[in-house]
Amino acid sequence: MTPPRWRWLPAEGSWRYHLLLAAAGMLVLGPLAGVTAAYMNFSLGFFVGGQVLAGLLGSAVTAGYGRDGRHGANYIQTAAASVASMSGMGVLVQAMVWMGLPQPPAWHLVAYFVCIGMFGVGVGMLYTPVLVDKLQLTFPSGLAVANILRALTDPALLRRSVGKLGGGAAAGLLAGLAGGRIGWLGAIEFSASTFGAGMVVGARIGVAAVVGGLLGWALTPMFVAIGWLEPGDPFRKITFLIALGMIMGAAAVDLALIFWRALPGARARAAHAPPPADDWRRVHRGRLVAWVIAWAAATVATGHLLLAQPLAFLLVAVALVFLFALVNGISVGISDSNPISSAFVVSVVVMALMGLADPGVGLMAGAILLVSTSVACDMQQDRSTGWRLGTPRVPQFRYQVLGILVGAVLAVVFARVFMAAYPVLVQDQTVMKAGQQPAEWSSAMTYKFVGVLRSLTDDKPYQRVAILVGVAIGFVIEVVRKRLRPRSFVVDAILLPSPYAMSFGGFVNLPTALWLGAGGVAASVIEARTKKDSELPHDMSGTSLFGGGLIAGDAIAALAIGITGLVAAVL
Repeated sequence: MTPPRWRWLPAEGSWRYHLLLAAAGMLVLGPLAGVTAAYMNFSLGFFVGGQVLAGLLGSAVTAGYGRDGRHGANYIQTAAASVASMSGMGVLVQAMVWMGLPQPPAWHLVAYFVCIGMFGVGVGMLYTPVLVDKLQLTFPSGLAVANILRALTDPALLRRSVGKLGGGAAAGLLAGLAGGRIGWLGAIEFSASTFGAGMVVGARIGVAAVVGGLLGWALTPMFVAIGWLEPGDPFRKITFLIALGMIMGAAAVDLALIFWRALPGARARAAHAPPPADDWRRVHRGRLVAWVIAWAAATVATGHLLLAQPLAFLLVAVALVFLFALVNGISVGISDSNPISSAFVVSVVVMALMGLADPGVGLMAGAILLVSTSVACDMQQDRSTGWRLGTPRVPQFRYQVLGILVGAVLAVVFARVFMAAYPVLVQDQTVMKAGQQPAEWSSAMTYKFVGVLRSLTDDKPYQRVAILVGVAIGFVIEVVRKRLRPRSFVVDAILLPSPYAMSFGGFVNLPTALWLGAGGVAASVIEARTKKDSELPHDMSGTSLFGGGLIAGDAIAALAIGITGLVAAVL
């Protein structure tokens, strides 16, 4: 262990050292990533994981420790990513408002979210030896963070990377502040965060989403003719069900292939690999099991005693977490995609088959799946980074727990602040006509939840048919893609796009999909016409950093405008 470059830095491993890291992760980078995640979920319906950006900014805090600073930066990004993951769950509060459900006291919701988050952390750690150590799945974001933390021990490289991110944040902030004052920006429904998200995910995903949106728009007359839509309804009122089915169909193919290919290899590696002897890998398994049991019980008790939910459905939801934390963990490990909304929807369908008829119960029980699978897969992603860096697992677990505590509070706070600042967010978009749909606030995740929950009391058989059609489409497309392995952009993004990417176009309004695609195309064109920055890690591009900055800047602008409006209204 080398002494820090700067004398004011606390000694590595001291309580002041951990206080510095915890404060940076929980109180600075965590809330920044959290407001970005909340804003993206309200505006788009998905959020970009905070690991890469938090790892980058965390490296700025620990750069003074040299090579040893990678572990400290990893602790910071672990806490910050947990805050972001929990903050995005504020859409559950929005779903309550859309359905006209009575909102419980804020501290009841926070306590419920804390218990679910702690349970999810434990389940995620429980599966780490399987998914990270034995299967050795890639976990693309975890790999990216590991490479970034290795590379950013160079101060010059750190300055270049933070500069690109800061430039994007400044542009996003200016665009967000100017959006309401420049008429033509509103006329074209421009969103800096949507454009930035496209720059992050790239053209192959962005263009595939456009294809999905254009297909939904083109098929609207047919949906009206067969009675699946009323005249004037937005196409996503039915395509969100088809899109959910597509994800489920494609996931069935991928998971079958993953188990078929990975398990024999895992058994072979387990048979020949020596038992882990490294101290950083060791976890007290008995205490971990006790943690999972205790927080599972706390989740059920909190849901029943504070929120008055039936015990039976809470227990079913807790049991389903053990399945979906594994299934979604494999998906994240292979594709970097965590279908948390699919886990929610499938759990509601399962409980409906058991007799569930109350949408409020479905929302609260489904929240267990939504939060737990998000947190558990986030845990596995962070453990994959730690596995590559040799970061001790027990301290990293503790930083994740700290992040859950802050994120659970911010989930409720951000939900109420955003909805108070932007009244459009409290309007139920599932009953709006196409011309009434808000341009900048698609709230696709909430749309999915409410749409499925409403089917519990307003049964429409064609909705089940739509899901089955989507399952068949997703299954067939994924089988054909696996068979052909398309390499050209035209085939991969337009003629035979990934069901995961194309489904996004079915969840949002068409302008949102178009701006996402535009961001992806812009990033690809810029990267093709400019020389790759050789100083950046191979899995981190300047366009993705700039796009991430656009998202953060736009989110901060939206929050600042909202808070300013609230203060002005009060005063």
